Amino acid sequence: MSVVMAVVIVAATGLVGAGILVIASKYLAVEVDPRITMVAEELPGANCGACGFAGCADYAGAIVEDGAEVNLCVPGGAAVAGKVADIMGTDAGDVAQRKAIVACQGSFDHATNKYDYAGIDSCKANAALHGGSSSCPYGCLGYGDCAKACKFGAIEVRDGLARVNPVLCTGCGACEEACPKRVIWIREVSEKPVVMCANHHRGAQTRKECTAGCIGCKKCEQTCPEGAIVVRDNVARIDLDKCVGCRACVNVCPVKAIAIPKVV
Repeated sequence: MSVVMAVVIVAATGLVGAGILVIASKYLAVEVDPRITMVAEELPGANCGACGFAGCADYAGAIVEDGAEVNLCVPGGAAVAGKVADIMGTDAGDVAQRKAIVACQGSFDHATNKYDYAGIDSCKANAALHGGSSSCPYGCLGYGDCAKACKFGAIEVRDGLARVNPVLCTGCGACEEACPKRVIWIREVSEKPVVMCANHHRGAQTRKECTAGCIGCKKCEQTCPEGAIVVRDNVARIDLDKCVGCRACVNVCPVKAIAIPKVV
């Protein structure tokens, strides 16, 4: 009898509790703006964080509730910005297309290894051992941390060098963050050249480390009609605001360390 009574009491308590929860959910519910769901459905769902928010859901909430700009979704680009702008009744503004660039040409054809590495396949782990196994202390290590970080399958490692497929790349920046050598850059799509090297050693030493490295000869600096190039710390640097894309530097570079990356 006591067991039956206990069951009845527990069941009754449960029913009362359920009723209280139903009432509470009805009267204490926080109304959600339906536009948040509408905006979230237009976002690509990559949750890459390139917009500056934790994920697509957070970005959708920030747009509707906090007035965040509608054109921050890098993977979605102008198409998504336009749809979100329509929902919010605002202007999408200019959306610059961005792509990842591996600013290094130190493949097995140009660089060697200074020691045999037998650790885990990780650039970060490799870099912790005397700066990495590559003969160039500034170049790509080729163990694919960037490829593992890319959610779009836009990066692969061939011949010891990370390579970006511009068709698949969304410019989200995950690869840039993953690279311990910082040789992956996210830049706006343009026809302007890039110095595909970050080696700061003197020319003779750079040539020993990588045959495609910048030797700081200053021919590009002296040739540029816009004064957009300077050699600093033994490596050429291009001011993209001054550069007009004439390619004079590309043509004059004796080691072909300056190139126009494929971004489309």
